[in-house]
Amino acid sequence: MTAPSFPVTGDPEADALLVSDPFALLLGMLLDQQVPMEWAFRSPWRLRERIGDRFSPTGIAAYDPDEFKAVFSEVPALHRFPGSMAKRVQALSQHLVDTYDGDTERLWNEARTGDELFRRLRELPGFGEEKARIFVALLAKRFGVRPRGWKPAAGPFADNQRRSVADISSRAEFEKVRAWKKAQKAKGLGKAD
Repeated sequence: MTAPSFPVTGDPEADALLVSDPFALLLGMLLDQQVPMEWAFRSPWRLRERIGDRFSPTGIAAYDPDEFKAVFSEVPALHRFPGSMAKRVQALSQHLVDTYDGDTERLWNEARTGDELFRRLRELPGFGEEKARIFVALLAKRFGVRPRGWKPAAGPFADNQRRSVADISSRAEFEKVRAWKKAQKAKGLGKAD
């Protein structure tokens, strides 16, 4: 299999981190709400720049919450809502430490079916049904993680419509996803419609 391509941030270094570091990829997905996609998925790279070798589930879970909130709030802030998202990132990190010994890839590498992967994702702090389905599709379409039954678990995000971050393999595809989402919003529809 060729190396995954996930040019979502507009920054080659930030994109490379998403491909090489499963924790960064998961954080990008977590942060992908109420901000532009490129901002959300660039934030793990910025966070790693700020905290260095503490950029791991174990390192972030051990952070003093007030200090971590301050890191999240530095200009440029890592999210539109830095305080609440800093708490959510720490909660996600703690879950990964408690459930997977801090090894993010175990979350999907040990899932035998799409349903199990979806269930594991739904257990993550900050992952609702739609976010979990999109991440199942993202792992399958961009990273070759395709447990048996992944398509039903991903729901509409498994199809060929350019509807989510899971469908971005180039900057041209990024623009198609953005245009489709804008058109859906104008019709009063969501990504799953």
